[in-house]
Amino acid sequence: MPSTHRRSRAWIGVALSFYAFIAIGIAEGGLGVLIPSIQATYQFTAAAITLLFISQITGYVAAALASSLLSSRIGLARMLLLAAVSLTIALLIYALSPVWSIMVAAGTLLGLGIGLIDAGINTYIASDQANAGLTGWLHAFYGIGALLGPAVAATLLSMQFQWRLVYLVFATTVGLLIVGLLWAIGIRYAPLLQRPQVSQQGATSLKDALRTPAVLLAGLLLFVYVGTESSVGNWAYSVENISRNVPDLLAGYTVSAYWLGLTLGRISMGRMVRRLGAIRTLDCSLLLLTIALLAWWLLPNQRFSLPLIGFALGPIFPVMIWLMPQRISIAIVPAAIGFMTSLASLGAATIPTAVGWIATQVSLEIIPTLMLPLAILMVVLHRWISQRAATQKA
Repeated sequence: MPSTHRRSRAWIGVALSFYAFIAIGIAEGGLGVLIPSIQATYQFTAAAITLLFISQITGYVAAALASSLLSSRIGLARMLLLAAVSLTIALLIYALSPVWSIMVAAGTLLGLGIGLIDAGINTYIASDQANAGLTGWLHAFYGIGALLGPAVAATLLSMQFQWRLVYLVFATTVGLLIVGLLWAIGIRYAPLLQRPQVSQQGATSLKDALRTPAVLLAGLLLFVYVGTESSVGNWAYSVENISRNVPDLLAGYTVSAYWLGLTLGRISMGRMVRRLGAIRTLDCSLLLLTIALLAWWLLPNQRFSLPLIGFALGPIFPVMIWLMPQRISIAIVPAAIGFMTSLASLGAATIPTAVGWIATQVSLEIIPTLMLPLAILMVVLHRWISQRAATQKA
């Protein structure tokens, strides 16, 4: 009877996990459409606006180092609550602060919130084999949030609302996650309240994870992957609207189409893995990504490349997370996933920043070109990791 009761309430953890990923998707996905408006307000170049990305780095680093230890000390639910509060405060500061330096400083809170949510939810889903089939859906819900962010932002801007109001809407969305987590804590929902047992030797687990080549290489691949995903998401609107003269609303919806493609790629991930296997799924995704990036660079007047780029990117992150418990000791999985997801979030800050600096020196049209070497690097890292894993099994 107790086990039946636990199964009947399993939807609570899944629902909160999915909504958490919608929330961080909205928070991250909407920025690309808002960048030109923020630039206009502060009279900044593309390079200066990247301070928003840089400021998030400290938060991501803190999340990378603290996520597994923090969840073991206070429990996953309370860690996620702390993360949701941090992210909500950051978005409120974005919306309300009249001073650019304060807005930039709030990026630390934003990076911490997103990093802890990403690491905590991925660990929760990946550590329970009953949830293994939900990995693709979890990351698909991030895509849903990421496509809603640009669509909401573009629609509100077209209605002559200020970009600050958009951030108030985003903060309200994340605030609902706080309510949900407080409810889960209040009803003592056990799966989220439990503390991972790796905590007693949490520092040792993290050190062991950092000494494991599979973890380091996978973390580097996710660093490049999320940097590529974020660079396209953050700069595609500027490329289409400012450089290629696509109308404002259409450019915003084009970015949403990119995130829609990513969502569809993640929804179809499970079927692709069953039919092709995880390694071949990654092979096909990276091949399609390279072709679609070439189209975005060489055929500027078409509209199909961005959704194809999104579709190709979609399976990569969840498949890498899904493979990790099969490649390393189960004892270091929480620490490994925490490190990998936080390093990935670090890529979301550093690579778009570098792309913005280069675009300021050259032109926005250089951005599609810069994505190709990143795709090639992912191919190299993927083949390297796969060969190492095959050798170890042999």
